[in-house]
Amino acid sequence: MTQLSPSSAAPTARLSSGPNRAITLQFADNTLLSLLLGEHDRHLVRIEQLLGVRVSCRGNRVAIAGDGERVEAAQTILKELYSRLERHQGVSLSDVDAAIRLSDAEADPRLPLADLPAIRTKRGAVGPRSPGQATYMDMLARHEMVFGIGPAGTGKTYLAVAQAVAMLQAGRVDRIVLSRPAVEAGERLGFLPGDMKEKVDPYLRPLYDALHDMLPAEQVVRRFGNGEIEVAPLAFMRGRTLAHSFVILDEAQNTTPVQMKMFLTRMGEGTRMVITGDLSQVDLPVGQRSGLRDALDTLDGLAGIGVCRFDRRDVVRHPLVAAIVDAYEQRDAASGDKRREARAGRGPGAPLPGLPAPGGGDGAGK
Repeated sequence: MTQLSPSSAAPTARLSSGPNRAITLQFADNTLLSLLLGEHDRHLVRIEQLLGVRVSCRGNRVAIAGDGERVEAAQTILKELYSRLERHQGVSLSDVDAAIRLSDAEADPRLPLADLPAIRTKRGAVGPRSPGQATYMDMLARHEMVFGIGPAGTGKTYLAVAQAVAMLQAGRVDRIVLSRPAVEAGERLGFLPGDMKEKVDPYLRPLYDALHDMLPAEQVVRRFGNGEIEVAPLAFMRGRTLAHSFVILDEAQNTTPVQMKMFLTRMGEGTRMVITGDLSQVDLPVGQRSGLRDALDTLDGLAGIGVCRFDRRDVVRHPLVAAIVDAYEQRDAASGDKRREARAGRGPGAPLPGLPAPGGGDGAGK
């Protein structure tokens, strides 16, 4: 048994080797420990459920047992969450879930939790809650143009707005420009009531919500009033040059290739662009190619452009959202396999399903 050097500022650990590894952590502050455990130990229960380890607490000691790598991950998670409490930051169930996602051994790259990137606004730091978010945040800091692609609930839009606010407050850009195609679920601007702002507002609500998380309400109103934050419907951006701006195009899967090319070429001096979208939720007419997909194919490998692809492991909303995304992906994959099998079974020159075979026979499709 090896004992790590104890410290009043960090938990100590006693390790034992064997088929199932066991670790005992000792915490100096019982008040912080109670916050770490959560009400009715629900934080420990969540770690047990998601990592498949056994966790128990007695006094100021927390024992972890199970598979070696999983025990190591649980130890790292508990230490990091305890450090958050020592820095006077809260720990909620969503923070526990985020720490578990970030400890994923399959994450690439797998960073120490203390070394993760952060977006710093005057309302505090915004940190990643999944490995994909960590990669995305690093791209937002390093690249002038970033594509964030993935399912709902992965934080693509929220983190883009956080980076935009941080750069505006630091004086690195002069304004934030928010844009979104106004074709969604079969609706178009002309059929919606109100003036242009009232027509566009419903489409931009997720962006507004993120802004209000980053800035006090009175600042949001003031910055809209003086032009530091601007709403620019995609259809009205033609002919503009956007200089010294942070430009966000949300729901980009609903652009056409012509619209996407027009948007990307608005980029001026000192401007950052972030394009977000979910290629599984295209609302364009059947047969119309998505401008987002077209741009990703066209710009693949172009220097200076970052592309971050999220998956269901990066979903940070309710745990059911990840399960729902996974279920739809499995169904789509199964449908694709069936179509490929049907095409392979017909072979060259075979009749389509439901049509008679040459010569008047019953046909393969009956």
